[in-house]
Amino acid sequence: MLLAIDTSAGTSVAVVDPSTGQQLASRSTEDSRRHAEVVGPFLAEVLAEAGVTPAEITGVVAGMGPGPFTGLRVGIAAARTFAAARGVPFLPLVSHDAVAADQPQTDQPRPGPFVVLTDARRREVYWSAYDAHGVRVAGPGLAKPADLDEAIRASRPEAVTWERITAVAIPAWRLGALAADRLASGAPFADDTPLYLRDPDVTMPGAPKRVVR
Repeated sequence: MLLAIDTSAGTSVAVVDPSTGQQLASRSTEDSRRHAEVVGPFLAEVLAEAGVTPAEITGVVAGMGPGPFTGLRVGIAAARTFAAARGVPFLPLVSHDAVAADQPQTDQPRPGPFVVLTDARRREVYWSAYDAHGVRVAGPGLAKPADLDEAIRASRPEAVTWERITAVAIPAWRLGALAADRLASGAPFADDTPLYLRDPDVTMPGAPKRVVR
């Protein structure tokens, strides 16, 4: 079984069956200020509801952002700790990919490309651009809403318009389903570097600058 955790926006935790990609249990909140308070109880609740013991978890999926430093690190730390304690793989994915995968699935592609947005605070947004098939083609990036179109065009000048999809929470079960697909196909996972995309408000003296990716 896969355990999936994301705290890049709200907090979302799920248990997913890797053979089917279906969620067995999930918990989520759009509250972007209480990650540390709810992630532990959510973990206990989804395991209990799914009837799964920690020993039955075979991989831990973590949303690596983009997200604000304070909240994002809570979910990544929880996922790393659980994976290390159980001796199972830590499986990092870009959080926005779960939102893209959660859009209505049909036999036909969407009418056009779209961009997933989440709150970056400081009157900015995190963005990732996807083609009509839901494949990420640019981002994640950070921009002010007024500069968003220019930021996307800098990466994908051929696209004229982008549908905007704003997410207030990331569906962790979709991260788990994406991980199940990658495990089955042998596709690579994302880099395990957290996508803060900017330095935290407080840093230790002499600490190296974080490189924006």
